[in-house]
This record gives sequence, C-alpha cells and structure tokens, in this order.
Amino acid sequence: MPGRYPLFLDLSQKLCLVVGGGPVAERKVKSLLECGALVRVVSPEITPELENLADEGLIDCQRRQFRPSDLEGVFLVIGSTNQETVNRQVAEEGTARNLLVNIVDDPRKGNFFVPSIVKRGSLTIAVSTDGKSPMLARKIREELELIYGPQYQEYLDLVGKLREDVIRNVQDPKKKREILESFAADGVLGLLKEGRVAEVKERLVNAYCGCRP
Repeated sequence: MPGRYPLFLDLSQKLCLVVGGGPVAERKVKSLLECGALVRVVSPEITPELENLADEGLIDCQRRQFRPSDLEGVFLVIGSTNQETVNRQVAEEGTARNLLVNIVDDPRKGNFFVPSIVKRGSLTIAVSTDGKSPMLARKIREELELIYGPQYQEYLDLVGKLREDVIRNVQDPKKKREILESFAADGVLGLLKEGRVAEVKERLVNAYCGCRP
C-alpha cells in the first residue's frame, strides 16, 4: 500500500457528517466544531452532550438510521457507529461519491486517517503510523505533549503578531529575513523549551526592535 499524503484541511463552513452518536462520535463532533465545520449527526441515539449541542443549534442532529441520501452536499464523513454493517455502508457510499471518508473502527475502509494530535494553540503536531499501530502513535503523542508545553502557544501568538509587523514594515529583504530567522534562533528555542517564556518574549521584541531601520 502506498504511503499517505499528510495535509491539514480547512473545514470552515464545510458540511461534515458524523454517523454515530456515542462517546467516540462526540469527540469527533467536538474536533470538527473546533475547526469551524458545519456538523450533521445521524444516529438513533446520541450522548447527552451531543443532545446539548443540538439543542443549542451548534449541530444538526437526525435521530434515525443512516441513509445514503445523508451524504448529499457533504464534504467529509466519519463513520463511528458500533455496527460494522453500517460503517461499511458509510465507507462504500462515501468513497463512491469521492468524499473524504474516515471509519473509526477500521480506517482502511475509508480514504484518510485521523492522526494522533498534539495541539498548542497554532502549533499542531500530527503523528500517524498509517493505521498500523495506533498505540505507538498515542505513545509518541504523549511524549511530545511533555516536550511541547503550553508555552509554545504564547510564543507563537507573539511571533505571529511580530511577523505580520515585520512583513508590513520592513522593506529590505535581507533585513526582513534576519529578523524572522532570529525569532526561531537556537537561543530563543532553548529558553522556550525550558519554559522561560518571559525571557523569550523579551528576546523576540529586542530582536525586532534592534533590527528595524
């Protein structure tokens, strides 16, 4: 089997279907909502939390069995029921329509895997084993969570603002590159790894102010 092509999808305002209403489906729904997707759930039974999301108008919930017509207008579909026949039908119908399809209990039935994720604000680290060992992916993710703590979110928030300012105000290409490279210098990243966020922020601001014309 050829390797998978890694990418990050923009799901903003895209209609995504989750077939299933249990705890796993709930996690999938929440992750889709975090990405700005329009989420539809189809399942005879749903968790209390999914019920709350439906009552608040955050998701469209159809409390019934899956129908092939549910795939009309859908960008992405996730099959997460506890019924193998239903998941297979979701996979077959979805792939026949050239949709993005993930089947939670057997990813190889679909055409994409959901990787194990470490999320720190704008920093996203994805780990995948092509479905061969989800346990290994989880173990690696847990190690990365210890290495990349919440300080990386603060760092990227500041770097993002400074970078926009540099691109907008610094005209000299060489000077611009020097400033941007200084934001990720070894000294800065070393302090960041140690959690010395205040010193990191000071260095970033000084690097920018010291290099401006």
